[in-house]
Amino acid sequence: MIAIDGLTVEFSGKTLFHNISFFINPNDKIALMGKNGAGKSTMMKIIAGVNKPTRGHVRAPKEAVIAYLPQHLLTEDDCTVFEEASKAFSHVSAMKAEMERLNHEMATRTDYDSDEYMKLIEEVSELGEKYYALEDVNFDAEVEKTLVGLGFEREDFTRPTSEFSGGWRMRIELAKILLKDPDLILLDEPTNHIDIESVVWLENFLINKAKAVMVISHDKAFIDNITTRTVELTMGKIYDYKANYTHYLQLREERRTHQLKAYREQQKMIAESKQFIERFKGTYSKTNQVNSVERMLEKLEIIEVDEVDNSALKLRFPPSVRSGDYPVTVDGLSKSYDDHVVFKDASMTIKRGEKVCFVGRNGEGKSTMIKAIMGEIDFEGRCTIGHNVKVGYFAQNEAAKLDPELTVFQTVDEVAEGEVRTQLKTILGCFMFSGDDIDKKVSVLSGGERTRLAMVKLLLEPVNLLILDEPTNHLDLKSKDVLKEALLNFDGTLILVSHDRDFLQGLSQKVFEFKNKRVIEHFETIDDFLARNRMESLKEVERK
Repeated sequence: MIAIDGLTVEFSGKTLFHNISFFINPNDKIALMGKNGAGKSTMMKIIAGVNKPTRGHVRAPKEAVIAYLPQHLLTEDDCTVFEEASKAFSHVSAMKAEMERLNHEMATRTDYDSDEYMKLIEEVSELGEKYYALEDVNFDAEVEKTLVGLGFEREDFTRPTSEFSGGWRMRIELAKILLKDPDLILLDEPTNHIDIESVVWLENFLINKAKAVMVISHDKAFIDNITTRTVELTMGKIYDYKANYTHYLQLREERRTHQLKAYREQQKMIAESKQFIERFKGTYSKTNQVNSVERMLEKLEIIEVDEVDNSALKLRFPPSVRSGDYPVTVDGLSKSYDDHVVFKDASMTIKRGEKVCFVGRNGEGKSTMIKAIMGEIDFEGRCTIGHNVKVGYFAQNEAAKLDPELTVFQTVDEVAEGEVRTQLKTILGCFMFSGDDIDKKVSVLSGGERTRLAMVKLLLEPVNLLILDEPTNHLDLKSKDVLKEALLNFDGTLILVSHDRDFLQGLSQKVFEFKNKRVIEHFETIDDFLARNRMESLKEVERK
């Protein structure tokens, strides 16, 4: 059991959270929730031992292994994928070296009756028991199984890590964590860089094989599937629920209703008390009562009502001209990079008003197809954009296209038209830009902030074909809800690439699956496709 005891964190005179205590029990599966800026990542870093609190302690058994996956990526590029993942077992080599050192010391010492020699025997015995218990494990097989589960092909094992994108490097770090078999796994947004098949594999691993898990995630389906406990960090305090995310939302609403009722009753009592003081102050016969009421008010702890996300904003895309009947037509399209074939002889026809999803494992060509549609790359075959089509395109590098000299507000103000101009500050607030943030220049924003701003800008432009490539990676739950609502009400044509199952659900009537160098058209909703493939994926996991 790991104890979080009296944690307080203060920055520049401001308190992020105060005197927080709770326990993490063996086999707990915990979702750490709270609005952006509440301190979730800070809390996780403190539990991982990366950061120190202003006050308080994290207490864990001496032998406990705590593994942490942050949002930053692997930086060393001096070995292959398999070698990097195998570093998870570096402690085994260290144990072997220590065993050899202790055995050598025993063989050379002659003070057999001393307390030090008896202590040495105990150390050798204890370490030997642990080391020889590990001998039965086939470490190479475990590395291979984990890398395959996370989406790597066997031919990738011998490739240097420098050849892989940031998302794939994150998977290598995740593989190392899973292989360590830790007592507590801390995951900060683990699904941002892995495809749906790998998310299903990770869920299965965390549910059936992992010990204690604490996760921060904006993927509702993921946290609902793996967690049974929700710890909410809000207004510097925590609330602990023995419930998954969906049930927690209901319980939180009930809690807030009770808080609001108690707050109103307290405010009424305070007002009546102040009236009493004003009325009888200076009245000799009431002096003791007045003093008593004043002391009571001074000691009174004011009830606070939890923050609530006002995500009732109904954002609609501005009206655009009507496009032709077929905004996108692809016929016999093939794409290769040298000897590497991405896909071959792909065809698709997307009708006006259709909402379609591109799904498949990373590297199968989803983003490549979008780049072909947008005319950003060369290819073989034919790709036609229809009559009167006005494209709104959100690429994974969309943030780089923003003008660094404009402020946040200026960036959206220059594209907004009509009534929506009166809602700009509210819309920016829904995407986590509030107060002084809107006056910041784009040049000083983080990568995630720029991505969110690019999304807001796109939402305000009149288009009739929307192409979104992984739009939710830097969005919180509130922002995703606003975006999803806008897409559901969008009357144009939508092409969507995303690995976020909860976000995808309800958003398309047709699925194009990228698999084994082919593009397969499925005439079913994304919900039906995901349900069918989850069952197939889990059968594959069972077979492995």
